[in-house]
Amino acid sequence: MSKFWSPIVSTLKPYVAGEQPRIADLVKLNTNENPYGPSPKAITAMQDAVSDSLRLYPDPTALTLRQAIAGTYGVETDEVFVGNGSDEVLAHAFAALLKHDMPLLYPDITYSFYPTYCGLFGIEAIEVPLREDFTVDLSDYDRPCGAIILPNPNAPTGIGLPIAAIEALVAAHPDQPVVIDEAYIDFGGESAISLTRKYDNLLVVHTLSKSRSLAGLRVGYAIGQRPLIDALERVKDSFNSYPLDRVAQAGATAAIEDVVWFDETRGKVIQSRERVTGALRQRGFEVLPSQANFVFARHPDHRGADIAKGLRERAVLVRHFAKPRISDFLRITIGTPEECDRLVAALDEIV
Repeated sequence: MSKFWSPIVSTLKPYVAGEQPRIADLVKLNTNENPYGPSPKAITAMQDAVSDSLRLYPDPTALTLRQAIAGTYGVETDEVFVGNGSDEVLAHAFAALLKHDMPLLYPDITYSFYPTYCGLFGIEAIEVPLREDFTVDLSDYDRPCGAIILPNPNAPTGIGLPIAAIEALVAAHPDQPVVIDEAYIDFGGESAISLTRKYDNLLVVHTLSKSRSLAGLRVGYAIGQRPLIDALERVKDSFNSYPLDRVAQAGATAAIEDVVWFDETRGKVIQSRERVTGALRQRGFEVLPSQANFVFARHPDHRGADIAKGLRERAVLVRHFAKPRISDFLRITIGTPEECDRLVAALDEIV
């Protein structure tokens, strides 16, 4: 604490990011990074950007990138918003769209940045409990509210909802903005982007950190009808007119356009996820059905914290959340086949 702090600072509960340790020969399965490198075309584009024009400011509208995204999803360029990772895109959405007189609704077990943003922006929120099986019960959202944000697939559970369920949710709240956070949608779910043409209250948020393997570049985007995007742009231009540098714009554009690399690498992740799920279940784990690039699992005979500790001692890092209802679960990112083999071998020594 300091006498120089603004009053809000002492009340904030900052988001705690996944650990980025320096451990020799580490199998890092704790932050849902893609085990495969980004598109070679993205690497080349970024190298060209570095050698060409870093003395100049980047395009504040990221027009070329937004055109690439719009072309991929069949929307208009002015229906696309880009930012410094999906976290920044979400932050702008919280400020621009999710603060109203009635409370914001989101699941009680979900992306832990949501309550952080609520604290930062002074947003009243209600955490809606998941079912006992950790699925979302959309009937629980049939209540008065100011807005809704829902990850699909959810994190850290990995469980997804079909697009028909998402449409029913959006249609049931025509007077409230609904944000669908699709950070992991490319690993098995069906995106709600196609619904944005039909529903003026729907905003869909994506990231290039997961399925495009660009976590270190920090690029995210949102798609929705023009009035929603205009709101995000107003907040962005009141905060930072240049959120994406020239390197990020070049690399992200190339990554979006390289569909072959995208399909190949996400297919490998999905294949390994199914193999890891089977191996864990053979060893007595309960594994929730995942549509993400991770699995959420617990063992009936071992505490989650103990397994995480044992794995760390064997240079395998997974994510453990010391929170009610999920304290015995581990969130395990899907790595390369070799990394997955090391995970399973380490678990055999522990359980």
